[in-house]
Amino acid sequence: MQMNAAMSDNTMSAGEFATDEAEMGSQYLTFVCAGEEYGIEILRVQEIKGWEGATHVPHTPVYVLGVMNLRGLIVPVINLRARFNFEPRRFDASTVVIVVRVQCSMAEKTVGVVVDAVSEVYTFSNEAILPPPEIGEGIDGSCVSGLASAGDRMVMLLDIDRLIASSIENI
Repeated sequence: MQMNAAMSDNTMSAGEFATDEAEMGSQYLTFVCAGEEYGIEILRVQEIKGWEGATHVPHTPVYVLGVMNLRGLIVPVINLRARFNFEPRRFDASTVVIVVRVQCSMAEKTVGVVVDAVSEVYTFSNEAILPPPEIGEGIDGSCVSGLASAGDRMVMLLDIDRLIASSIENI
């Protein structure tokens, strides 16, 4: 019994004890971009790679860094900082590409998302995820699906399908 409690503590982010899988909620890979922490459902993550560069494709939006060859699959690469209109930052050893699988226009696509650094994996109960606030007209917060607390930090949970679909639909 003690062993199960210890194992549950390792999977719960806020110290909550879940008795069954439905109460546990969902796991999110969190990452940092421009000093803020974001999360995406872990089941969408295919892999995490160190930044090695991308082949530029002409006439693409500024946030599309280009494409990379992922074991024979050509994958578009998006710079999340540029996509969110944050200040540019020089890529360094902590910069990573999170390769995700998303649903876009009736087809599944694989896309790389460049972020400043990977943070942690959290499990948030469904009750712990709050709806995003209404920010106001003219501001598109549609890619934020919810907010959750991780200790003293707020994590913005992204709707990765919506974010990627709006980013690559014209590429």
